[in-house]
Amino acid sequence: MPSTDTEWSKSTHSGQNGECLEVRRTAVGLDVRDSKEPYGPILSIPADAWSGFLAAVAAGDHP
Repeated sequence: MPSTDTEWSKSTHSGQNGECLEVRRTAVGLDVRDSKEPYGPILSIPADAWSGFLAAVAAGDHP
C-alpha cells in the first residue's frame, strides 16, 4: 500500500478542466495519480528513478 507521508498536490499550471495529475512525496519517492480518479490506481516511483528521470530531461534526453 502506498505511503501517505504528505498530502496530494497538483501543478499550478493545471487547467480548470479537471484533467491533471496529482503527486505526493513519500518516504521512498513519490506517488502519482489521476485527479479525476482519486481512488483509482497509483504509480509509486522510487526516489532514485525519479532523480534519474529529471536528470535525463534536464540533459535533453527526453523530449
